[in-house]
Amino acid sequence: MLSQLRAVTTRAFTPIAEFLLRRGVSPDAVTITGTLGVVVAALWLFPLGHLLAGTLVITLFVLSDLIDGVMARSSGRAGPWGAFLDSTLDRFADAAIFSGLVVYLAGRGDDPVGAVLALTCLVLGSVVPYTRARAEGLGMTASVGIAERADRLTLVLTAAGLVGLGLPPVVLTVVLAVLAVASAVTVLQRMATVRRQVRAAAGPSEGSP
Repeated sequence: MLSQLRAVTTRAFTPIAEFLLRRGVSPDAVTITGTLGVVVAALWLFPLGHLLAGTLVITLFVLSDLIDGVMARSSGRAGPWGAFLDSTLDRFADAAIFSGLVVYLAGRGDDPVGAVLALTCLVLGSVVPYTRARAEGLGMTASVGIAERADRLTLVLTAAGLVGLGLPPVVLTVVLAVLAVASAVTVLQRMATVRRQVRAAAGPSEGSP
């Protein structure tokens, strides 16, 4: 869903990207800095209960994930290495966000379900991109699903920020439950997509009319 806004974000962040490029900043440097910012904020602020501050800082650094792509395309540096680095560091950022929420919810002591759900989202957050990467490694596609990374991050950060503003923690628990279900459905959707491609490539079985 949010991936459809790429054209809009490209126009919005092009001036920033061009400014950084003129200053000699590389897209890789922005990618690494953004990831480090997310990891530190998520593992420091969330466990301490500073959900609003953590959300704001993480959101700021997450924007670098958009800026580095614009920089790479503008400078003609887009390529396999940048894509690999970006995808790899995305896993660290996602893991840090949900790990921070696991520690926060477990530390509260009165919401074990929320902590389990956050842990479930952490695990499934790694399985979802793996299914696509594995499919593409086998020469197939699996870019389907109801829970893309941008959607997952938007929902969980919005919920965390709202709880930080004073909404009851159950709001975060409910959103984590929705994300866990949506992530599981996405994995199943991608598995079914790959299965259909395998069967189509194999053709009709022997002896079939």
